[in-house]
Amino acid sequence: MTDSLKVAVCGLGTVGAATLKIIQSFSTKLSQRSGKAIIVIAVSAKNRHKERDINLSNYKWFDDPVEMATDAGADVIVELIGGARGVALDVARATFKSGKHLITANKAMVAESGPELLSLAESSGSTFAYEATVAGGIPIVKALREGLVGNAISNIQGLLNGTCNYILSTMETSGRCFDDVLAEAQKLGYAESDPSFDIDGIDAAHKLAILASLAFNTQINFKAVHTEGIREVLPIDFKYAAELGFKIKLVGTAGIQEGKLYQWVHPCLLNKKNPMASVDGAYNSVVIEGSAVGTSILTGKGAGAEPTASAVIADIVDVATNRMNFTFGVPLSNLSAIKPIPIEQYLGAFYVRFEVQDKPGVFAKISAIFGQHNISMESILQRDHETNGNTHVVIVTDEIGEVFIRAALSNIMTNVNIIGCPSVIRIEKAL
Repeated sequence: MTDSLKVAVCGLGTVGAATLKIIQSFSTKLSQRSGKAIIVIAVSAKNRHKERDINLSNYKWFDDPVEMATDAGADVIVELIGGARGVALDVARATFKSGKHLITANKAMVAESGPELLSLAESSGSTFAYEATVAGGIPIVKALREGLVGNAISNIQGLLNGTCNYILSTMETSGRCFDDVLAEAQKLGYAESDPSFDIDGIDAAHKLAILASLAFNTQINFKAVHTEGIREVLPIDFKYAAELGFKIKLVGTAGIQEGKLYQWVHPCLLNKKNPMASVDGAYNSVVIEGSAVGTSILTGKGAGAEPTASAVIADIVDVATNRMNFTFGVPLSNLSAIKPIPIEQYLGAFYVRFEVQDKPGVFAKISAIFGQHNISMESILQRDHETNGNTHVVIVTDEIGEVFIRAALSNIMTNVNIIGCPSVIRIEKAL
């Protein structure tokens, strides 16, 4: 086989090393699938002398990844550095300006600088591939861009962050507090030393913005994604959620409503019959509603070196076979700017938990204020606190607008003796 695709890899962390191992181990299969010999010719990382469980002796070493991106020897640059800006973005820009193809696992960069990079890619006639940015081992980008092209997508829901799913699943099964489970997740390698991007929902929001652009032919608008994390979820809420038939998950959801786009990431109560409710641990799951296929569910490992590297390899083969035409399914000029729907226009049911002193009349006051704001209550639980003698009042509302529940809660906090802040979690509509 004389034809080849020459690859250079920026970043030799766990994903970079796993990518090189797969190329080395499956070279014959990859060549057969792509019709070309996949040849890694160069690598770049911060520390040349770091111990790595892989042989790098056959690759040219670059201390400067931007220099590597402009080197004439490579056809495609694989960017695995990470970070929305800085060196990773410099590498991406240099790659396209040099007329090379770019493959990246950098969801922050794609979500925040996607329009600029897409413009550069189209101008240079380069491929911009990013399957590894969302849900690791789940081929969700290819599914939306190619497999479901014959559908009008109405809604996407997803468990898009394995760290959050692991923490919430473990809190549910063990009854332990958030901080304790987070520390365990860090020891196991499921959470970073600074876990803010994961537990505050930012990582999931980056991924949702990418999926929404693909699904709805819209320009990426990460800033329009309403984002909440999981820091405020308490062990007691899992107990009451289970009693009511729900599980708590961090869900990203996007869809079109009356010509506008909603993109929201926040904790949700999912009915136990929802297919995502049974997805636990560090797994991801995406549910797509399509006009022709109905409900499609994709579940798998959403993070980790091997699943992410698997997605990178798929993009390498696509580049080798010239399989990708448009980065987001259509040319940049056909991506529309759809007006966002703010979370204040959310319409749905809510789970609300109050802690109150065990005194007569407290629930009557709460109920009266809900009535004043036209909020109907579907389910009510009253349970004694296990240790301090107070009472938990748990209410599941009927469908109501976000602004109404917020107004009612403000009224209650002013006029009823509530201990601490109420726990408020939206309830995702059944599929």
